[in-house]
Amino acid sequence: MRNLLRRMLTPPLVFIAAAVLILEETLIAWLQTSMARLARLPAIAAAEAWAARLPPYPAMGLFLLPGIVLFPVKLTALWLIAKGSVAAGVAIIVAGKVAGTAIAARIYKILHPSLSRLGWFVAAERWAFGWRDRLYGYVKATATWHAVVRAVAAAKASMRSLLARRPGWLGRRFAAARRQARRER
Repeated sequence: MRNLLRRMLTPPLVFIAAAVLILEETLIAWLQTSMARLARLPAIAAAEAWAARLPPYPAMGLFLLPGIVLFPVKLTALWLIAKGSVAAGVAIIVAGKVAGTAIAARIYKILHPSLSRLGWFVAAERWAFGWRDRLYGYVKATATWHAVVRAVAAAKASMRSLLARRPGWLGRRFAAARRQARRER
């Protein structure tokens, strides 16, 4: 019975995990590019330079700040959902998650040299990334992952050919975004 249940549940769960991984990888690449552009602003560049000089424990405080700041936003979203505004609550949660991830990733990149001087941080980081890499490896080794990757590639090719046939405003915007992304790599 256990094996039957495992065989029935594994493919849909791996499909969901594969979709989440592809979305995450796409969003992370886009968010890193966006945050790097934002970091070109003089005020942001000065704040990043200041943060990079912080000693380890103040850097840890700054590293934890996005999670602390976004907690009330998440509570507000849950309150909206409880009051019946499901769409607004979910939109706030998604927007908060995307913004929080972008900011946290940028802060992590800036503060990593300082945080790496803390032995316990390095050990925790190694443990967390080890688990993540094992889970990613498991998902990426499945046939479902390969099917999802092929489906995404086919959808991208279809979208490109559709936009190539009908260049219009949207097609030009996508082409400009692709050129910009290639230049920034």
